[in-house]
Amino acid sequence: MIAALPMDEPTLISLQAMLLRSFLIAVIGFPLLFVGSRLAARVARRNFTEHHAFIVSKLVFYIGCILILVTILLNLNFNLTAILGTAGIATVAISFAAQTSLSNLISGLFLLAEKPFGVGDMILVNGTRGLVLSIDLLSVKLRTLDNLYVRVPNETIIKSDVTTITRFPIRRMDLDVAVAYKENLRRVLEILKEIAEQNVYSLDEPAPLILVKEFGSSSINILLGVWFEKANFLLLKNAIVLDIKERFEREGIEIPFPHVTVYTGSATTPFPVRVGEKGSSSDPE
Repeated sequence: MIAALPMDEPTLISLQAMLLRSFLIAVIGFPLLFVGSRLAARVARRNFTEHHAFIVSKLVFYIGCILILVTILLNLNFNLTAILGTAGIATVAISFAAQTSLSNLISGLFLLAEKPFGVGDMILVNGTRGLVLSIDLLSVKLRTLDNLYVRVPNETIIKSDVTTITRFPIRRMDLDVAVAYKENLRRVLEILKEIAEQNVYSLDEPAPLILVKEFGSSSINILLGVWFEKANFLLLKNAIVLDIKERFEREGIEIPFPHVTVYTGSATTPFPVRVGEKGSSSDPE
């Protein structure tokens, strides 16, 4: 067995002093670093977005952690040159193995500079609609409307079409309305305009958009576009549909269902099809 080398008293006291200083640096430094990152985020929030405040807080915290660890290593008389050389070699190896992470990191910097959306915005990316919870250096976290947690890599967002639904304070809701061919089209357009103007969640300015789109197979299709404040989406969605249904019923306006005509050729005449209750005289024998 190899016996431990004996230490003289001054060396032991010096070692204890170094350990004590390192302990005090860690105990005092990390709480101060936590408070400092919070203060940096608060200052950044006054002049920038929540997104930028979050990034500033993370950068201050990570840089502070590195400085504290370096200070502790220097206090313990570690050779930082050898450590940095080893870290450089490890960094090159990790870079090849973590190309996806580096791509996400670079994409996160582009998102930070471009600012297509911020924390609290509702976005649509690759068919996923959700509220932005956080924008990190590697990914964006979303909460969907049915309360699911979704992590989207920054690289995916950079390469995809992203719709920021709540970017502007007002939006337009487009509804497709179908009416029967027999209806007075001018009267229908007037009624739709009245419905949009009278709805409490619809804005007077900009004015509602009413457009006759096409002659469909069973109906005349009309586009009704109603402007609203972005917070009133669900309220307007329910209210405007109910208003149209109830008003059309009072006015006797038909909302048609698809019709099918059976054609048997020019040599024969159309044959009648009757629908009756079971057991009635109209049932075919």
